[in-house]
Amino acid sequence: MTEAVHLDGITKRFPGVVANDDVTLEVEAGSVHALLGENGAGKTTLMNVLYGLYQPTAGRVVVDGTERQFDSPRDAIDAGVGMIHQHFMLVDTMTVAENITLGNEPRKWGGLAVDRERARREVRELSQRYGFDVDPEARIEDVSVGVQQRVEILKALYRGADVLILDEPTAVLTPQEVEDLFDVFEELTAEGKTIIFITHKLGEAMAAADDVTVLRDGENVGTVPAADTTREQLAELMVGRKVFMEVREPEREPGSDTLAVEGVGVTDDRGVDVVDDVSFRVREGEVFGIAGVDGNGQTELVEAITGLSEPSSGRVGLSGTDVTNWSRRERIAAGMAYVPEDRQERGLVMEFDLVENGLLGNQHDDEFADRGRIDWPATRDHAETLIDEYDVRPPDADATAASLSGGNQQKFIVGREFERDPSLLVATHPTRGVDIGSTEFIHDRLLDMRDEGAAVLLVSSKLEEVQSLSDRLAVMYEGELMAVVDPDDVTEEELGLLMAGERPDRDLGSRRLTETTEQAAASGTAADGGAE
Repeated sequence: MTEAVHLDGITKRFPGVVANDDVTLEVEAGSVHALLGENGAGKTTLMNVLYGLYQPTAGRVVVDGTERQFDSPRDAIDAGVGMIHQHFMLVDTMTVAENITLGNEPRKWGGLAVDRERARREVRELSQRYGFDVDPEARIEDVSVGVQQRVEILKALYRGADVLILDEPTAVLTPQEVEDLFDVFEELTAEGKTIIFITHKLGEAMAAADDVTVLRDGENVGTVPAADTTREQLAELMVGRKVFMEVREPEREPGSDTLAVEGVGVTDDRGVDVVDDVSFRVREGEVFGIAGVDGNGQTELVEAITGLSEPSSGRVGLSGTDVTNWSRRERIAAGMAYVPEDRQERGLVMEFDLVENGLLGNQHDDEFADRGRIDWPATRDHAETLIDEYDVRPPDADATAASLSGGNQQKFIVGREFERDPSLLVATHPTRGVDIGSTEFIHDRLLDMRDEGAAVLLVSSKLEEVQSLSDRLAVMYEGELMAVVDPDDVTEEELGLLMAGERPDRDLGSRRLTETTEQAAASGTAADGGAE
């Protein structure tokens, strides 16, 4: 096969940083090529060079056998290279067809007006050609994230892309949407298109790619056929050491209830019940997991537990005290830590530096404040400790949160919340956007906290993560708990059925759910002031 892309000795330097160091990458036409590596390994920088967002400090870019100099993305698009970024660049209030043709609209009346009917027809034909099943007249704000991603792909195809770069394409997709995306890859390569996708997920690289190139510290450390490697080998290439993939078993039996959620309901601004009569308990020394497709009430449930919103019904108990009406500040002081699902909206102030962000939630703690005055030297020491222990890159306490990659933002938040020494940790998607080495570290720290007696409520859309870490596992669908099951006694297929609102053939959850609900109700004193 011929090469669609040949990056020859690419070096890209920024002030004080070598992001890519003499990287050579060869991608065969009509193939799917995964670019794998930890956060900060140089993956996105390398693809930004190919897409014309950056110009290389040294090296050559060759596309379809011709050496190119891309001074802008427009040059790359003209040469048949398109890029779909992790954060979609779509206009929510416009239709699918309007987004796809934006800037390249077909014209009529001698170019005086946009030919909207032709635009819809061309988008429909393009969608049908690749089996995308996208409605050209639907508004972006009304379609799922998976459909939005297809719109981004169609936008690149509409502009004539033969090489498609996708940056962390599965980061915001459900498991079902990930499978659909890989089906799209097959459709595209069958039409002769070439796919390069950036990822830090080993399983996805092996499942979807023909070849996998691993970057580490800005260098290419190896390219291997996906069919001829293992997860362990790829992980070792990524981090430069052996990575232990197994989760250790609990070292102690769970203790008494730390969190008691009793009949909690949440009604949204539209008057819709998004959480309906949810009850469960999380005990000392236990990880209680909640799995489910995003958008089934997990966010609203967690906000009610952590004090970001008030439940419309039910109660929340923390260590024997009813905290339903307590503020976030009061819950933090009582021992509740929280890793939010949206790190930029809920976890960080993006324009603050890491010293200031490390203080968030701690500003009233005697360790960092004296009679209302912030102890900035102590605060700086705290931030530098978090940066060092949680491997935040670059290791600069004066860097703003906005200057960090998503994965490093996540590591900083996780460190700040873990180091509160909480009795209850509520962790929502704690490893979203985080590489394999950091994921292993975060998982180990979660289990350390469990083994030290903390109660951990883990909410994650990653089935492998929530199933492997949880001591008990609940599945949430349309605001209700479908079942509470033993993670070791349920298959991924059965969990998938529960996540879709269906019951498996064998009775996995209804009995356990009934028992758990009855136990929570029987221990109602836990929220009234008495521990069980």
